[in-house]
Order: sequence, then C-alpha cells, then structure tokens
Amino acid sequence: MTDFSDRVERIAISGIREVFEAAGGDAINLGLGQPDFPAPENAREAAIAAIESGAADGYTSNPGVRPLREAIADKHDRDNGIDVPAENVIATAGGSEALHLAIEAHVSAGEEVIIPDPGFVSYAALTHLAGGVPNPVGLREDLTMSPEAVEAAITDDTAAFVVCSPANPTGAVQSEEDMREFARIADEHDVLCISDEVYEHIVFEGEHHSPMEFAETDNVVVVNACSKTYSMTGWRLGWVAASERRADRMLRVHQYVQACASAPAQYAAEAAISGPQDRVHEMVDAFEERRDVLLDGLADAGLETPTPEGAFYAMPKVPEGWVDECLARDVVVVPGDAFGERGAGYARISYATDVEEIKEAVDVMGDAAAAVR
Repeated sequence: MTDFSDRVERIAISGIREVFEAAGGDAINLGLGQPDFPAPENAREAAIAAIESGAADGYTSNPGVRPLREAIADKHDRDNGIDVPAENVIATAGGSEALHLAIEAHVSAGEEVIIPDPGFVSYAALTHLAGGVPNPVGLREDLTMSPEAVEAAITDDTAAFVVCSPANPTGAVQSEEDMREFARIADEHDVLCISDEVYEHIVFEGEHHSPMEFAETDNVVVVNACSKTYSMTGWRLGWVAASERRADRMLRVHQYVQACASAPAQYAAEAAISGPQDRVHEMVDAFEERRDVLLDGLADAGLETPTPEGAFYAMPKVPEGWVDECLARDVVVVPGDAFGERGAGYARISYATDVEEIKEAVDVMGDAAAAVR
C-alpha cells in the first residue's frame, strides 16, 4: 500500500494560511508579510530587457548568472563589511529555498536545529523535511533571542541554530553584542549558525549586524533575498552566502531541486541590488510611520506590545478570543501560536499596508479587545 513519508507527515499547512481562508473577501489583511510597494522600476526594466533579448530564455548556471552573484558579493562588502566571493553565492528561488538549502545540506537525520519560539514557520518544517528535530527556545521579554538560551540548548546532537534579525514574526532586532555571541557560539561549539537576514535593511532603531561579521570560522551561512528589501516577493529571488565548502554542498541540493533560479528574476535582482537604494530608504520611513500609528492604537486598546525595531511586524500580548473577534470584524491578524507554542497569548500584526487601513484596523482592534475582556 502506498503511504506518505514520515517527514511530510510531521508538517502541516501553515496556520497563517488557515487564517486567510477564514477571512472575508473585503477584510483588512494585516496577516500578510508582503510590502505593498511596487518593485523598483530599474529591476522591472532589467527583466524586460533580458526577456526581449533572449538572455532569459535558457537555463543559467546552477548558482546563477555571474553579474548577479558579483552584485551580491559587492552588497555584502558595501552593507556588512564582509568578504564573500561571488563563487560562494548561490541564487535561489526566494529566501525559502535558501533556508531549505542551508538546512538540507547541514542537518542529518536525528540531528537537532535550535530555532526561536515564536519564530518563522519554515524553520521547524524544513528541519522535519531534512529528517532533523526542531529544538525551540523561548525569547526574552523584548522578543529577542538570548545567546545564553541558545548555548544552553546545545547538545551532542545539535547541528545548527537559526538566528533571524530583524525577526519575523516579532520585529525584534538583535544587538551587535548578541550577534558577536552567536558567532562565538558557532565557533566554540562547532555548530552552524544560519543567519536569516531577509529583513536586513528594514531597521528603525540601531543597526543590523550579521554574525558572519564576527565569526572566526566558516560556521555561519547567510540567507537573504530581494523579497522584502525591494518589494519583490513574487519574483522569488534569494541567495545563500557561505564558505566555499558549504556553498559546494548547498549547490548539490540546489541543482537537483531547482536547477537555477528564474532567469528574468536574476537580471531584475542584479539591477535592484546594484542600483540606487533611495527606494529602500523611502519604504523604511513609511514602515516606521505605520509602526508608530499601529503602536499608538494598540496602546489605546490596552494591548501590551514590545516595540518592534525592524521588519514590519508587531506582536502584542492579546486576551483569549481576541484574534477571532478581529476576524469576525474583518481584520486579519495571525494567532501567535502559528509561530510556535510559546507564541500562545500573542498575535502577529503586519503593517505592510496603507496607513489609512491601519488606522481603520486599530479602531476594530480596540472594539475586539473590549468585547473579550
């Protein structure tokens, strides 16, 4: 009798999608992690030029076209002060495939991956698909991940730990000191640090730092994408950056599951990454304004919310029944336990939407809070 693999039976459809299905067609959607800005014009033009010239008609090399990988290498030097040769960059089908490559190439059956809880839904699922065992660790009160908690969770079976900053679903930004500690932990314990930096440029207070800046070994792999920084979620273009030996192993996975990232998207991404960055700063300013409107509304509703310093999510503590009340009033928010057991009692709110919709939504949130108290 044909059956299903144990790996796929350990995962389920994301709880985020279940919320979307429950919402009405006219609902205000604060559940979707997708910027509402158009992709950069120069990126669109580059894709069109590649299509019209025929450059995008065939496969590219497995790791991606050379100009894109050079642009990504230059970006790491420009933004992070990190020397990553273009040869050690693999263009992927979004940050999702990049995470898959990092975990699949480094985690053997039965090995553990330490993940934040609450944390992005893919971390546990991709660990299961690799035959590994997720090991969730709770967060601090400000929703950052503690290096001490990560170090305490390491066992003889630990293959890797995941750091996400700025973080989905919390909006928390890890400090430079934390990132130095994560690099030290990776070095001293000889475990891999997978650094999810997809929201790297969306920071309101302080600065983004990568553990790769501080590592003395090659035990850090960086995952990034154009999706959030350039509002290019639909283009599905991400990347991994790593040492030569780690990139080689991830390329072995990539060539069989994907062959190469979409050719038009690669040309678009090269233009976005190497071109003017003014649009990015404009987006970040808009997100900060939206964040402040949302935080004021949540405070008026009596909902305690750690101040998000990056990304475009807030995660307030909410009373039981509040998420359902919001859904019933056509405002989509995501229950915190969709992101891990320790997310219970929280909700994730995305403010990647128009500020007027956010103002309308916070009025509804206040009514929903009053209804369940």
